[in-house]
Amino acid sequence: MNRLFSNFGNLNEFLSDALIMIVPALICITIHELAHGFTAYKLGDRTAKDLGRLTLNPIKHLDPAGFIMIVIVGFGWAKPVPVDMRNFKHPKRDMAITALAGPLSNIILAIFVLLILGLVTTALGIFTDPATGIVYWTQETGFLIFRIISRMVVLNITLAVFNMLPLPPLDGSKVLFSLLPEKAYYNLMRYERYGMIALLVIVGLQLIFSINIFGRIIGYPAEVIYNGLRNVFFGFTYNLVN
Repeated sequence: MNRLFSNFGNLNEFLSDALIMIVPALICITIHELAHGFTAYKLGDRTAKDLGRLTLNPIKHLDPAGFIMIVIVGFGWAKPVPVDMRNFKHPKRDMAITALAGPLSNIILAIFVLLILGLVTTALGIFTDPATGIVYWTQETGFLIFRIISRMVVLNITLAVFNMLPLPPLDGSKVLFSLLPEKAYYNLMRYERYGMIALLVIVGLQLIFSINIFGRIIGYPAEVIYNGLRNVFFGFTYNLVN
């Protein structure tokens, strides 16, 4: 998990990891943004639907800079799904629910992928030493598939934790701000765009000066969630077929 936030290290290993991240990244951001748009639609806002954002086509949700960040660093962003909260019956509450749908979809997807991973490990020739936790494999293709699926699990959890940070324009800020009085809520929402600037500054500091800011904030809770889910779901399905 912490490797997502470490220095690039060996170039070949870095390029290999980056290539392996492409498919998981496309799937994760697509499901995340689709969850936002579909939830908003169900709550009365047709904006995303009318703009063609209720789709599994990843190109519709792709933000080039954010996608590169996901592939290289392990976290980033997609093109935000447009939401007009004026169409909600309960604007603050429904906006919070819409925001929460994205991270929640990533956790659900992580659980689903873990279940698949547990079911296919033997078929892929992947074995784990119960005493040491070291992974062994008998075929390169199987191990490549295993790495891609594993990265999808890790990436989903990392994106969920990252997006729940209470920093505008991330989803966590919309959930947190919904607890504030009406006047304070709408005042803060006006300045949401400046939060993106702060976010880019933090990311820039991490990349330029190797300041492991997000690694410390995101890495530990993401690892705790990953280990917990892995022990429950991966262990269950692995034992089911072995």
